[in-house]
Formats: sequence, structure tokens, C-alpha cells
Amino acid sequence: MSFLKTVITARAVVFAFAAMGILWGSFAAVMPDLKAQLGVDEARLGGLLLFTPLAAVTAMLLAPLIGHRLGKVALPLSAGAMALAFTLPGTVVVPWMFPLAMMVCGFGTGLTDVLMNARTAELETTRKVHLMNLAHAAYSFGYGGGAICTGQLRGLGWTPDLVLGTMALLALVFAVLTFERDGAIHGLKRPEAGGPGLGLVPLIGGGMVLIAFLTENAAEGWSALHIEKTLGGSPEEGALGPAVLALTMGVARLMGQGLVARLDPFRLLMGGALIAACGALIASQAGTPNAAYAGFIIMGVGSSVIAPTAFSLVGRHSAEGTRARAVARATLYGYFGYFVGPPTLGIIAGTFSLRAAFIFAAVMLMFILVLAPLMRRAARS
Repeated sequence: MSFLKTVITARAVVFAFAAMGILWGSFAAVMPDLKAQLGVDEARLGGLLLFTPLAAVTAMLLAPLIGHRLGKVALPLSAGAMALAFTLPGTVVVPWMFPLAMMVCGFGTGLTDVLMNARTAELETTRKVHLMNLAHAAYSFGYGGGAICTGQLRGLGWTPDLVLGTMALLALVFAVLTFERDGAIHGLKRPEAGGPGLGLVPLIGGGMVLIAFLTENAAEGWSALHIEKTLGGSPEEGALGPAVLALTMGVARLMGQGLVARLDPFRLLMGGALIAACGALIASQAGTPNAAYAGFIIMGVGSSVIAPTAFSLVGRHSAEGTRARAVARATLYGYFGYFVGPPTLGIIAGTFSLRAAFIFAAVMLMFILVLAPLMRRAARS
């Protein structure tokens, strides 16, 4: 299948991933202004962000039921709700209201994430084409674009409510474009008693996604502060931190779209983890913004392959009747890292330093070297 036909096949999920990337990229790049607006330090900001996973996990648990009930409009409605939710954090000026706004964002993101990954896995299997790298590349490009635009808007003096509101409007347009006439996600309904179980594959795959997203999203979320506070960069230079990481991952994922069918996926996971860990260590020891960018580029190249490869393996090695639920379960496990990563690194940064937070990310990546062989054995059993 040509690249153009692949993009057309993946059109709906590409727009869903891109919308989520735009929203979280903008949020990461505007975080220094949100921190100042709330009048809190890194440790307290990290604590306020801890409430986000509560709503996200709730949404992920409900996603199979909601997706089954809504049918072909499940993905457009969830993506639209996610976009509207991101208008809220920028309007908050008192700390106690910030967790409430972020819980709404977490619910919309958690619901959308399960549905778009399940839809991508279904398309991969039914159309016999690799799409996960392309879909996740759309997230990376959306994230990078959102971060760059936000940096420019911050430089012009835009306030967080205007920045996030503008990006939410763009994401809402993308949400409308996720509609498909045959967009129902099959296999979400819980089976009758005695039906086939999910096995260990979603658990192990979700564990690798957890580590990938913990390190990836935490780096994206705190890189702007690292460059501005630790290295003395400007707001525009700070916004380039998450943008460089995300854009590098997007390019690497597009390149990986053609390579994934020819490489051993388990070796790819371990190699990616080693490269990403080296990048995180370089970023942690950087003395200038340019040195930090180099670390983020290396980190992005390595991290780019971990989550898409793990999701593809879960879909590929799950029974047809359980595939959507298996991917949903792996998404649930994995996105603990997506949401817990930024607050965890925030607490480490507040207690020790931002440099220590990136060292922690490198250590976490090493667990992929254990989980990848375990998943190989589980897939064969």
C-alpha cells in the first residue's frame, strides 16, 4: 500500500492523535505561565497535576462501554469533549481550582486515547497495514506544532487562557474530521461469562507503554521549565524544548513506518530504550539550551518506537474477539505513565532538581530491557 493510501486509511485516527498532540503540546509550553499565574513552585504544581490521572483512569475504565454505546460517533465526540476541556486550565487563577480543570482534561484525554488506539489496532488488522507509527507520528507533530505556536504566542504576550483557547478551537476542528461512516470500534463489548481472557500480553505491553509515556510526556512537560529555569533560556527557547523532542519523534516515527515490518520488534524496543536513556542523561547534564536540545533529539529518536511498537504487538498477539479490549487494557496501564510522569518528575524536580528528574527518566527506560523479552515469551505461549 502506498504512503498516500495509508494516510487515507488512517485519516480519522491521524486527526485524533494530532488533536491530542496539539492540546498537550500547548499545555506543556504554557506551563511556566500557568505556574506563575497560580503562584506555586514545581513541587506544588506537580502535586496539583496528580489529580489528572484520577479522571483519566475513570474514563479509560468506562471507554469500552462508552465506545460500544456511541458506535461510529464515539471517536469524534470524545475528541471534541477533550478539545473543549482544554479551554479550562488557562482560566484558573487559584490553585484549588486547577485540579478540577485538569480532571476534565484528563477524562477527555483518557477516553479519546483508548478509542483512537483501539480503532488504529482494528484498522491495522482488518486492512493488513502498519498504522501505529503513522498515528503516533501525528501526535508528535501535533505536539511539536502546538508547542512552537504557543512559544510564539507567549512571546507576543498572550495570556494562558487565550493560548489554550485558540489551540482548543483548532483541536475541535480536527475532532470533527475524525468522523467515519464505518467508524464503529468492534470488540469493545465485554464478553459473556466464560469467554476468552486477555492474558499477559496487554499487561506487559502496557507496562512498556507506561515507561515510554512516563519518560516521554514528563520530558515534554518539564523541558520548557528546565531550559528556562535551569539553563536561563527565554520563553521562546523554553518552548523549543518540548517542540524539538516531539518533532524528532514525529520524523522518527514516519521513518519507522516503513522499517517496522522488516525489523525484529522486540530488539527494536530494547534499542530504542537504550538510545532514549542516553538522550535523557545528556539533557540532564546540559549546560546550555543547545546542549539540552541535542539530548532531547536523541531521546526522541529512541522513544519514538517504544509505544507504537508495544501497541502493535498487543493488537497482533491478541485474539480477534478480544483485540479492542486488549488494546484498551494496555492503554489503561500505559497511560498511568502518561499522566503520572509529569507530576512525578515535578515532585523529584522540586525535591532535588530538574536535572535529577531527567536522570530518573533514564533509569526508568532501562526496565524496557526486561519487559521486551518477557513479552516475546508471552506472545509465543
